[in-house]
Amino acid sequence: MNAIKTAKNLLRQELKAKLNGLSNEEKARQSQAVQTKVLQHDLYKKSKRLSIFLSMHDEINTDLILRDALGAGKAVYIPRYDSKSTYMDMVRLKSWEEYDALPMTKWKIKQPPLDQDREQALGSGGLDLILVPGLGFSKAGHRMGRGRGYYDTYLAKCRAAQEHPPNTIALAFIEQVLPEIPIEETDVPIDIILSAE
Repeated sequence: MNAIKTAKNLLRQELKAKLNGLSNEEKARQSQAVQTKVLQHDLYKKSKRLSIFLSMHDEINTDLILRDALGAGKAVYIPRYDSKSTYMDMVRLKSWEEYDALPMTKWKIKQPPLDQDREQALGSGGLDLILVPGLGFSKAGHRMGRGRGYYDTYLAKCRAAQEHPPNTIALAFIEQVLPEIPIEETDVPIDIILSAE
């Protein structure tokens, strides 16, 4: 394993411990602040086709954004991961009721089954905005995910498939924003990082 991968793994452990130390109240407070910033952001307001990640317990909660986007008539896409590979697609979600009915994965996030036929974002016109999760972020826009490369792979696919690549906004707890993080060639930088401060 190279030095960067080792450094990333150590940092991931450190960040997970930090996030596990946050109380539910503190996570809710920061989630509220970050979601409000997203809803007020021009890129979100202008977006017509966007992807919203469904949050895990140690990520900024995205329920408010999901409700708002569905209510505003935006075309909303959510991630569908294949846990056996680095494959992820973004599939259409049409209503809150449909979201409610989705099954849970082993990661405790809702997701449509892989074998279910659903409209995919890149097959039907692409995306103009992607809200991105992660474990660590630098102020310069670098992102460190959980090590599987789902988003880096997908963002590279979007850049290859779309004439105008989607804008990206990462949602972060204050504890996840660091002066710098180790990066590799395959890491795709994020346009904007929104945290609660």
